[in-house]
Amino acid sequence: MVEDRKAIVIAQAIDALRRGWPISISDQGEILSLLAVERADDHRLKVFDPDQTADILLSAARAAILNLANDKEAATPDQPVTLARTPWIDCASALALADPSMDLEMPMKGPFKVKKTVIKSAAASALELARMAGLLPAFFVQEGQSEQSLLTIPAQDIVDFFQGQGVYIAARARLPIALGDHGKAIENSQIVAFRNDADAVEHVAVIIGHPDGQPPVVRLHSECLTGDVFGSLKCDCGPQLHQALRIMDESGYGILLYLRQEGRGIGLINKLRAYSLQDQGFDTVDANVRLGFVNDARDFRLAAQMLGELEIKQIRLLTNNPDKVEGLKKAGIDVVERLPLKIKPNPHNQAYLETKRDRSGHQL
Repeated sequence: MVEDRKAIVIAQAIDALRRGWPISISDQGEILSLLAVERADDHRLKVFDPDQTADILLSAARAAILNLANDKEAATPDQPVTLARTPWIDCASALALADPSMDLEMPMKGPFKVKKTVIKSAAASALELARMAGLLPAFFVQEGQSEQSLLTIPAQDIVDFFQGQGVYIAARARLPIALGDHGKAIENSQIVAFRNDADAVEHVAVIIGHPDGQPPVVRLHSECLTGDVFGSLKCDCGPQLHQALRIMDESGYGILLYLRQEGRGIGLINKLRAYSLQDQGFDTVDANVRLGFVNDARDFRLAAQMLGELEIKQIRLLTNNPDKVEGLKKAGIDVVERLPLKIKPNPHNQAYLETKRDRSGHQL
């Protein structure tokens, strides 16, 4: 269990970043003060950095796009990279530096000068904290304690934050549901809501039928607002959701875990930025990496914990993704069988499905 103090401070820091408030991160007595580029405006930046000396902290993946990959400070993929501030880098220019989906709209001016990244552990933790907050991993950064910082967090607390996460059942109710376009209702079903100790995000399980002595058919479905609600044709999420429910209904006993990990864990806004990059010709994997994220930032330990709360130890997993199988096994769930989930492609998601197969190892 994460210590209450650490959890509270991390939650406050995430909230502060989302609201555009500066924070500081410390490591062994040294401090970095940071203002998220994505949430900065001219007024906030002037208050945070009246002398216009704050540099720009970016991910190495983004630095590579700016042709800085051959620089020693930018050559290691997991390292943060610091760009020296120049007079022309205002809020709008900094956002363009951080957001690759704007590259066609605002071509880079340059040239850029890389500086030595000070307090690297704090800088790396800052990028990770931005990802937790669903923001682009980019900051205006100053060495030392800023009077404007809302709070100061030890870098190690950020590293340790999710290691102690846990979920618990908060509520449950009967929930008859419709099967999309199939014209059939599932009446023997219930919904179970979970809260996550680490970040207070709510996840749910939909339980179809009743235990019958066999391992349930289980589907891990990550939230997809565009596909699940609006019927986006760019992905296969909506059809997968309804197909999974239909298979569970036919099996007599199944559990769908609906995980609030939009866009493979990068959040809705960053997923839309990835969509924009896909429209520019990049595939799903490259789009996420160009934004400064990993290909798949989801944590399937969360699903294992939800199954544990439901007292489920053995499952038949409905997935094309071998990472889900391995993730659950490592977390102590016995996956006795993998069941493929076949969805007919359309012209808008054909390339997306091929990328999942060819670059993410998805199988049928």
